[in-house]
Order: sequence, then C-alpha cells, then structure tokens
Amino acid sequence: MIELTHVSKDFGKGQQEVHAVRDVSLSIDKGEIFGIIGFSGAGKSTLVRCINLLERPTAGTVMVDNKDLTALSARELRQARKKIGMIFQHFNLMPSRTVAGNVAYSMRGSGLSRKETADKVARLLELVGIGDKANAYPSQLSGGQKQRVAIARALANDPNVLLCDEATSALDPQTTRSILYLLKHLNETLGITIVLITHEMAVVKEICSRVAVMEHGSVVEQGDIFSIFISPKQPVTQDFIRTTSNLQKIEELIAENAPITQLKPGELIVRLSYTERNTSEALISSASRQFEIDINIIFANIESVQGAPIGGTVAIISGARERITAAIAYLIEKNVGVEVLKDARVA
Repeated sequence: MIELTHVSKDFGKGQQEVHAVRDVSLSIDKGEIFGIIGFSGAGKSTLVRCINLLERPTAGTVMVDNKDLTALSARELRQARKKIGMIFQHFNLMPSRTVAGNVAYSMRGSGLSRKETADKVARLLELVGIGDKANAYPSQLSGGQKQRVAIARALANDPNVLLCDEATSALDPQTTRSILYLLKHLNETLGITIVLITHEMAVVKEICSRVAVMEHGSVVEQGDIFSIFISPKQPVTQDFIRTTSNLQKIEELIAENAPITQLKPGELIVRLSYTERNTSEALISSASRQFEIDINIIFANIESVQGAPIGGTVAIISGARERITAAIAYLIEKNVGVEVLKDARVA
C-alpha cells in the first residue's frame, strides 16, 4: 500500500540546514498496522507528513496505492489525499462547529446531498462510539471523545490509509487503550492500512504488526514486533524496550547494592528471557527439580505480543556450582536467554 524509496527531507540552507529525514526506505503492506517509533526529534512526524506530501520530500519517491504522489499534479494530489486520512495529537477540531459539523466539513465537494452527508456522519459517529454526541461542541468533550471525532472526520472520505501522528500522546493510559482498540477494530472491519507514529513502545506493542525505529532522521532498525522485542539490535531500540519492562530495575538495585541483590557464596542473579514463540514448557520448575537447585524469582514480566508471550524473569539461583552450570546450559538449549547479572564469586 505504501512504498517509500530513499526519502529525504531537509529544511533550511547552509549552516542552518536540518536533515530531518535521511534516506528512508519502507514498505508497508495493505491492511497492516505499521508503527514508526522514535524519541523526540527523530524525524518520525516529518516522515509521516511526507507520506501524504504535507511535506514534499527533498529526494526520493512516495508510492501510495500504486500512485507516485511526488509525480502528481496539484489537482491529482488533492484527489489522492482524500484517500489518506490523518489524525493528530491535539485533535485539530473546529471549536465553533458541532461534532457532526466537524465531520461533515470533510465531505465538502464530495457530491453527496445534505441528507446523504447527514446519514454518513451519523454512521461514522456510531462507528467510533460517539453517536450520542453529534450536537455537542468540542469544548464539551473529553480528550478521548475529541480523538474519536477526529477519527470519524479522517474516515469521512473512505480512505485506504490512516496516518496517526502521536494520536494517543495527549491521552491518559485508559483512554489510550480504548483509542488503540478502536483503531484495531477499524483496521479489522474496514481493511484500512494504519501508520502509527509514536514515542511509546507500549503503544506499538499493543496493536502494530511491524515497526520501524528512527534515530536522527534515519530508520535504524525494523521488523515484526515479536522479533524486535525479543532481539533488539540497536541501542535506541533497546532503550525503548526497557521502558516497557520492569526487568531492567534489577540493574539499578545491583548498582545500589540493595538488600535483595546481596548474595550468599555460590549464588547467581540471572535474567531469563524468552526467545521463542512457544513457551508452553514449565522450564524454570523443571530445571529446579532436574538439577536440584533453587531458583528464587524476584522479578517477572510476561506479556503477550502477536499472540506469543515475551518477557522473562530475574531470579537468584543457588546450589552446587556444577549443577547451576548444567541448569544454565539446559535453559539455553531450550532457547531461554540467560544473562548472568551478578555472581557471588566475583561480587
């Protein structure tokens, strides 16, 4: 549905020149929910605005639904944009118009009669769960309701693509989940391709199938969500993964020599992580029984991503040294990642 080829976007000239997007190539499938994540200033919002040419790329091509947007005339581009909806962090609603008026405004020039427009507005508001708010004004709505209006407005011209630029950043966690659930529902029922721009890995993990990680204007890593979470390659990706798990807390506690991390002779602190989609075996209890060692779990964080569990545990292992070594080898053989964080022999 979307093919970006060597897309770059520069602002300014000379010493003032800023390379906001640098040689980005991405392929996004039809009907996919694709995440683009990066810290502030990474270039992700500029990149998404290049997809509908709100920002015209300095270099590269943008194909959307088999059309090269960079080669279209102004009139052709206006028509193509009607099939690319967009929602923003701050909703961008018109305060002087009702909810229905905000949605209907997007249908100007569509050729629909007044009744057809009103009927379509009503259907869209029902679709996003605010059918009873048609005559309310934006000032009377909560943040989540405003974003639902913005989504209805973005769907007004039956788009094939929905671009979401930090669409949940202004919302509380519970409202964020409800908006993400709505986006996933729209993707499943309408088959619409969604591109989700965010700085929150938890958002990407919730509904995206694949993700691209941006840093300093470039895409530094991309892949399916499970693979990225299990084996992040770049430091910036690893930083994002850490924000979604409490398993990193142990490193701070070790540095502080907290009581929970003070070991007896021969003990280890290890971080165990899943590296396979199938984790049906009770590996920790099995290792404990088979090798006659004690495994004391002090942190655990297991979540489901794309239907498979990810995460792991932090544990203190105690027992005979040779039995611990054999148990670790057993876990590694079973595709469990094992990272020794502290060893009483070298503490």
